[in-house]
Amino acid sequence: MASKLILSSPNSLLQNPKLQHHNHHLLLKPTTNMASFPNLTNKVKAFSIKCAATTATPLSQSQDLEERVFNFAAGPATLPEKVLKKAQSELYNWHGSGMSVMEMSHRGKEFLSIIQKAEADLRALLNISEDYAVLFLQGGATTQFAAIPLNLVKPEDSVDYVVTGSWGDKAFKEAQKYSKPKVIWSGKSEKYTKIPSFDSLERTPDSKYLHICANETIHGVEFKDYPDPKNGILVADMSSNFCSKPVDVSKFGVIYAGAQKNVGPSGVTIVIIRKDLIGNAQGITPVMLDYKIHAENNSLYNTPPCFGIYMCGLVFDDLLAQGGLKEVEKRNKKKGDLLYNTIDESKGFYRCPVDKSVRSLMNVPFTLEKSELEAEFIKEAAKEKMIQLKGHRSVGGMRASIYNAMPLAGVEKLVAFMKDFQARHA
Repeated sequence: MASKLILSSPNSLLQNPKLQHHNHHLLLKPTTNMASFPNLTNKVKAFSIKCAATTATPLSQSQDLEERVFNFAAGPATLPEKVLKKAQSELYNWHGSGMSVMEMSHRGKEFLSIIQKAEADLRALLNISEDYAVLFLQGGATTQFAAIPLNLVKPEDSVDYVVTGSWGDKAFKEAQKYSKPKVIWSGKSEKYTKIPSFDSLERTPDSKYLHICANETIHGVEFKDYPDPKNGILVADMSSNFCSKPVDVSKFGVIYAGAQKNVGPSGVTIVIIRKDLIGNAQGITPVMLDYKIHAENNSLYNTPPCFGIYMCGLVFDDLLAQGGLKEVEKRNKKKGDLLYNTIDESKGFYRCPVDKSVRSLMNVPFTLEKSELEAEFIKEAAKEKMIQLKGHRSVGGMRASIYNAMPLAGVEKLVAFMKDFQARHA
């Protein structure tokens, strides 16, 4: 049976802040000379010395990092390493409360401080004025496809949709149930590779709003500027480029976004809505889709996705620490340029179908000239710990989603792999 050797001052070790980032046990023989381990206090948290026939090798921090992959998934997507580690350190006992965030009452003072800080930090990031309400909701952006017309218009009202990809098309189809939408431009005939000239758009004269999808996750098409609706308001689904760059919120009546691309885990949907647009919901609107209900209750009408909101708050704090969205955009452009240049300079071995002027900095679709090699490309990349590079089932090929939290090193590794793969298969 293993016996324990008790140190004279175990509390001094346990209270050392350097020890609280690790969870390792060191297995030593009783005769071990402690002086031979000068860095011991940097390696352990709860310290126990055991006499045992077997030994174990502590998992080092570098080994832990080696287990991480570069995750190019479109969503749920990679999250910042700092955020994950902070959440890990706070998981069991948040700020000395004696509870995990997952155990808190959503009406208790602890969670109220979390959601209020998350909102304040988001307002700071996007410079959101007090003319707008910020709501933390559930149901994904897809639920907002119905909530938008239900809250903003009457069943007989006209609304305009610019359809630049699959998500814009789905939003239009859902709006048909609750309003009279019209597609004033669609990129379907050109396989969703372009965005129209705003001057050429023929708006419906009495349209109450113009709806766009700011970044089409599947097709990799992104608005670089935004149209003036001329009449009515501008509504944007920003799910896959939310908080990836500065945005003038005052140009929009409503911005909505699922969190699971750039700002948190799946389960949280953020709605930014001008306050004067709240309170006109159709009579058939379910309580859970009524913006007025959620605004009056500060997103706490029912139990919200508490842990997801907490994670979003950590991401917002991290984005501010990076210097805000201008700095974030610079890094995203650097990653995007590196990947797109590699595709364009491959002499046709790789191809991106999207018009260069509207290529997304978040989702980069590409194909191989020799399409029969695509499965091998994805398989080999996975062996190199680069995963989720397979394109959406509706378009095929490959897709690299390089959201805020994808480090430059991930894109550099992908680019090096692409060049090597080309050299071996050209």
